[in-house]
Amino acid sequence: MKRLLVTGATGFVGAPAVRLARDHFEVHATARTARAVPTGVSFHPCDLLNADKTARLIEIVRPTHLLHLAWVATPGVYWTSPENHRWAEASKHILLTFAQYGGTRAVVAGSCAEYDWGTGGVCHERDTPARPRTTYGRCKLELGKWAEVLGSARGVSVARARLFFLYGPGEHLSRLVPSVARALLAGTPAACSTGTQERDFLHVEDAADALVALAQSDLTGPVNVGSGAAVAVRDLIDHVARECGRPDLVRLGARATPAGEPPLLVADAGRLRDELGWRPRTDLERGLRETVDWWRTTGSEGVRKCG
Repeated sequence: MKRLLVTGATGFVGAPAVRLARDHFEVHATARTARAVPTGVSFHPCDLLNADKTARLIEIVRPTHLLHLAWVATPGVYWTSPENHRWAEASKHILLTFAQYGGTRAVVAGSCAEYDWGTGGVCHERDTPARPRTTYGRCKLELGKWAEVLGSARGVSVARARLFFLYGPGEHLSRLVPSVARALLAGTPAACSTGTQERDFLHVEDAADALVALAQSDLTGPVNVGSGAAVAVRDLIDHVARECGRPDLVRLGARATPAGEPPLLVADAGRLRDELGWRPRTDLERGLRETVDWWRTTGSEGVRKCG
């Protein structure tokens, strides 16, 4: 059976990806600290910033497939953190070692931040300029290009999954959906921007499913992982507010819109749809209902930080 190594396996995206991958792979999961994993998954705690430990892990597991998700992901920090450079170098080492031990297929998590946000719009992998404006975006783009060169030289099939705006159970507390939902569920006002900007929102379960499908495929190069649908942020907030039963507590315009925010940023999902044959299963209304229910019953106790 194909053997898949998932890095960042206890994170927001990694945890559902590990669970969904069990039907298709012998799954080996790794993150810095040990946490519970689904039945049938082998967990290997490892500090992937330590080159020797990483090499030993890959030597032991001998994965045929790699889903590389681990990266610095602390909200408010990761856009400019120098840790991005460390993760880019560590990721190169992971991929090089993976190839040395016979790996044949790698999916590397990238980001819509690799595109030029100066103009925004509908982002197409081949036509939209990749001119990132943040350290995070630049390091993701650098790694993706390097991975493709390595793949060509070493016979490794490489896909670069450019993730758009994910939401769902277990998302970090400070991000948009959890911050609004938790405030409203607590009966306190939710201060928001005007919310006129439009974004591509995708449920984390769908994102994980797309990543697993990519790992099984032979699709190469950059692949947008998004819904392909533009949704105004204020409409998303309205959905959350109605599910919480407190639209009266939403304060649109109470916060300034962050500088440099493009009015429209949405994925052209044609490669996912037409080449991979994949479509999202969770519409926004149902996804937000399930997410609000999760916060209502679980609260902050179940938060998973990205590994």
